[in-house]
Amino acid sequence: MAKQKTVITCAVTGAIHTPTMSDALPYTYDDIATQAIAAAEAGASILHLHARDNETGRPSVDPEDFRPFLGRIKQASDAVVNISTGGSLTLSIQDRLKPAATFSAEMCSMNMGSMNFSFHPLAKRFDEWKFDWEKDYVEGSDGNIFRNTFRDIREAAETLAPHDMKFEHECYDVGHLYNLKFCMDSGLFKAPVFIQFVMGILGGIGADIENLVFMKKTADKLFGDSYRWSVLAAGAAQIPMASAASSMGGNVRVGLEDSLFISRGTLAESNAQQVAKVRRVVEELGADVASPDEAREILGLKGGDRVNF
Repeated sequence: MAKQKTVITCAVTGAIHTPTMSDALPYTYDDIATQAIAAAEAGASILHLHARDNETGRPSVDPEDFRPFLGRIKQASDAVVNISTGGSLTLSIQDRLKPAATFSAEMCSMNMGSMNFSFHPLAKRFDEWKFDWEKDYVEGSDGNIFRNTFRDIREAAETLAPHDMKFEHECYDVGHLYNLKFCMDSGLFKAPVFIQFVMGILGGIGADIENLVFMKKTADKLFGDSYRWSVLAAGAAQIPMASAASSMGGNVRVGLEDSLFISRGTLAESNAQQVAKVRRVVEELGADVASPDEAREILGLKGGDRVNF
């Protein structure tokens, strides 16, 4: 019997954590490219990418802040590039779609519902900040709603349809699975869909085994054999929940966007360190790590020769 092939996604840098919180978190074009390439070499077949302003470290959805590192990653790696359509809790869906539409990546993320998405408790952990925008940005997240209405989701699906792009459907709670089913029944997304169970974000479902089993059982009921799935968990839950997902036959996502730690209380040195750790877990549990081309086959991707970077 052939071994299970597990797809590892690495979320290299996000719009949530700030450079103050870990010196390992990349924010310059050079650091994002360098860490993304190293993560691919460590075993990540998919690279989930946000961008930041090269000087201030502020989260950005400007395509010109993606361009410098996308080209380098493409030259140095065969990894699948997955561009975020999140990137901001305050900007419109039209702005958030620009990077994915500009570069026609093989994949992009899509949050499957509006939600409270807050990380304001992190502000209490720091007395000093690297950039002057950081403290207000983190503290102010308690007043934001991360908007992803049905109209927004439809606009994303219709805008990106010509690009033959596979969505990473980020489901932060069980209701998001029902939203996805409604959208599939409406013809917006074709099976098999790729679902990322997102766990442990303040405002979403908690990161524990019972919730993972519940999400998986619900997805089985709604989608049958018409989906592929993965798990990401925030903070200290990252590796334990990835281990659980792998043991259940799922795929996994790690990266400094989701957790700054390599173990409880110890900051990770890089994205590649997290990828290498979860790769060891996956292989010890009896699966093989999928190569980029194997990930393309598993998820039904268009191929790296059809991107615009």
